[in-house]
Amino acid sequence: MNAPKPAQLMLVDAFAKHPFSGNPAAVVWLPSAMPSDTSLQRFAAEMNQSETAFVAPAGQQFRLRWFSPLVEVELCGHATLAAAHALMEWGYSKRQLMCFETRSGELTAEPLADGAIQLNFPIDKPSAITAPPELLA
Repeated sequence: MNAPKPAQLMLVDAFAKHPFSGNPAAVVWLPSAMPSDTSLQRFAAEMNQSETAFVAPAGQQFRLRWFSPLVEVELCGHATLAAAHALMEWGYSKRQLMCFETRSGELTAEPLADGAIQLNFPIDKPSAITAPPELLA
C-alpha cells in the first residue's frame, strides 16, 4: 500500500467542480489504529462539518468511520468520496481500487480514467413481507 505516513487532514468539497461548492467533508488520515470513539467524536465536533471521515490502514484495505459533530453515522456517501479523493491526493495509487471496511460493510472506490471516482455501496435487497392489517385498513 502506497499510503501517507503521518497523520493528515484535508477538507474536501465532494460532488463539486469548483472550490467552495458541493458537499464539504473533513478527512483525517490516521497512520495507525483508530483513537477512542470519544476522541474521534470530539475531533469531528471541532471540525464542525456535516461529516468527518477517519481513515486508517487495515492490511491492504482501509478502515473508514464517519462522525457528524454529534454522533457516529452508519453510512455517508459524500465523506466516502472525499476520503477516496484525499487518499489519491496523499499519494495512494490513482489507478487502484480502494476498499474500505465500514460499519455498513465493505465499500469500494475506483478511480476512473476521466478523473472521476466510482463508489460501490452495499444494497439491501428487497424482500416480500405481509402488510399489517392496520395498514390494509
